[in-house]
Amino acid sequence: MTPGEDHVSRLVARTSSAHAAPRPIPEGPGTVDAAVRIAAAQWPRREALVGRHARYNFAALHARVEGATRFLASLGLAQGDRLAATAVNDTELVVAFLAAMRLGLIWVGIGRALTMRERAEMLLDCGARVYLADAETLAKRAEAGDAPLPLTLGLIPGDPDCDWSRGLALDWPAASYAPPDPLAPAAIAYTSGTTGSPKGAVHSQHNIVALAAANRAFGRAGQWEPSLRRGVALPLTILNLMALGPVTALVNGSACVCMDRIDALGIAEWVKAEGIQTFAGAPTTIHDLLTRPDIDQSKLASLILPTAGGGHVTDDLRALYRARFGVELGTGYGLTEAMAGVAETDPDGASPAGSCGRAYPHIEIGIDRGDGVAAVSDEPGEIRVRAVRKGPWAHVYSPMLGYWERPEATREALRDGWLYTGDIGALDGNGYLTIKDRRNDLIIRGGANIYPAEIERILAAEPGVRAGVVVGLADERLGERVVAVIEADGTVAAAHLEQALRARCSAGLARYKHPEFYLFVDALPRNAMNKVIKARVKELVAGQLAGD
Repeated sequence: MTPGEDHVSRLVARTSSAHAAPRPIPEGPGTVDAAVRIAAAQWPRREALVGRHARYNFAALHARVEGATRFLASLGLAQGDRLAATAVNDTELVVAFLAAMRLGLIWVGIGRALTMRERAEMLLDCGARVYLADAETLAKRAEAGDAPLPLTLGLIPGDPDCDWSRGLALDWPAASYAPPDPLAPAAIAYTSGTTGSPKGAVHSQHNIVALAAANRAFGRAGQWEPSLRRGVALPLTILNLMALGPVTALVNGSACVCMDRIDALGIAEWVKAEGIQTFAGAPTTIHDLLTRPDIDQSKLASLILPTAGGGHVTDDLRALYRARFGVELGTGYGLTEAMAGVAETDPDGASPAGSCGRAYPHIEIGIDRGDGVAAVSDEPGEIRVRAVRKGPWAHVYSPMLGYWERPEATREALRDGWLYTGDIGALDGNGYLTIKDRRNDLIIRGGANIYPAEIERILAAEPGVRAGVVVGLADERLGERVVAVIEADGTVAAAHLEQALRARCSAGLARYKHPEFYLFVDALPRNAMNKVIKARVKELVAGQLAGD
């Protein structure tokens, strides 16, 4: 028995789910580490990974990963141990992830937008043995309070004297480790916490690679071509982004550019400098890229197919995108537990208005009306997903293995071979999915179900609204009352904007769905993916309106 093998076995048992073991990936590597080795053998001199301070071809990346693996092994890390990291997007963050996969560790990405107390809670929850931290994190360690931190090492891009750089500069002996198990826990992806305390979704290397291989096989036309130069602006500490960026590039044999700026101006600089052709950003970022007067559009000449996610896409943005790129803006549906996207709109614009598209060919989407019975066409219910049952990709796809150390939550989410998402949606007769809302966000007013997302789409269409969020306020008589919290762009006075929004809701919504109260804020609370944190919005509403 290899070192740590019994520990990994316990982890597998602890996070085991109700779905059966998946089938091998068609024409794809079985593990992330296999993808690194295959890419180095097939395309050794082809550019693989680019950052502000380094660039690697596939052969050099393989060598760098081997050095990092030896360094991590020298720290006493073995299969099943948790390695956590917080850092800006950079080549070394990716190298650390790939080395963790080679050694059979469990990777835990922790976002820079979190407070030190929030990070410390995650580190304690997952039992991380080592924490790779950027300069800002090292400076803020005291803010963790009394919460214990694991061994913390500096991973600071461009700093040859940080712990990571000095560790890799040494000639460590070859590490002794068994090939990673593709089905064992390989990463913990904490949920965004939009509806409460974050939970750690556990994924295997099979899950991660299957996503990358499926993108190559089924992705939106042109989006996953190996020749495309892909950038990653959203945080690579988010597992989905690590899979959609560097791992997909490894499987494709294409270049991945780690962009360390998330603002539109910084992204424009990266696009010009590296000839980036596609990247994923928040809808507001894509809008700013195409409209800000201080961004020279000539800098975006190489950009041909950016995508948007994590927020509502307005008709205005769709028109801007269509005029600039000649195709429809691709949007879709995904979640941390499902290993990124499960549905996407048609590139020719055939998806019905308000739809997030159809399931990828390797995934089946179902709607449970609440009693384990499938809903009929257009009937709302809880969205559930699983692998398709027929064809070359039958039983290949796999969602999370479970929630870390949360067996009850795991049993609730993984039932009868399905992943229950907690989202409310409906499928039409052609398989197009429309999201109604999060189950936990549902507002029940006087016994009537109200889906906030339906109202939010109405609010977002009004000029002067940058973003709008709808939440419920507890009420003794009605149960809940509807409240709209508006982030305005400053072009319209709040009083006039509220009047316009009330008129728009009157024209487009049944009376019982109309927001009774409007709050205007300078900025809505958001997470690293630029998604609004509804739990904090609800706290804001409760604090300001509870006495009304």
